[in-house]
Amino acid sequence: MKLPELQLSLQFARFDDVQLHRSALPRHWVLRALRHALATPAELTVRIVDAEEGRSLNRSYRKKDYATNVLTFDYQQRPVVMADLVLCAPVVAQEAQAQGKSLMAHYTHLLVHGCLHAQGWDHEDSLAQAKAMEAQEIVILEGLGIANPY
Repeated sequence: MKLPELQLSLQFARFDDVQLHRSALPRHWVLRALRHALATPAELTVRIVDAEEGRSLNRSYRKKDYATNVLTFDYQQRPVVMADLVLCAPVVAQEAQAQGKSLMAHYTHLLVHGCLHAQGWDHEDSLAQAKAMEAQEIVILEGLGIANPY
């Protein structure tokens, strides 16, 4: 199976334990995970941020005053997916530890989740949509050697 083309900008904000997060997200792995989640070519920016930036973005764009694990800013779906995925490092690390997962496995799940959002998948409008999106995530993650996160 030929995977879609992907132009990727991978960015890490400056924060205390950024090296831990860089180690969990080598560029080649981020490319592989996202390409497995894409149905069409894409131009994506993935930015790993601290809690302050994550909270500020969530407050500004979703009117929710807390840092969340992943935010997807989708600008275009066809013919090329264009989006920014913002992952909040301390939230991802805390969730990975609480769920007994490696940091890399949890980041991979959230990259796939955010990438599906960028392509129009949703889980907030109906239970059927949520189940369909979860099923798609499970299939993609299995292809990457990542266990079912649910």
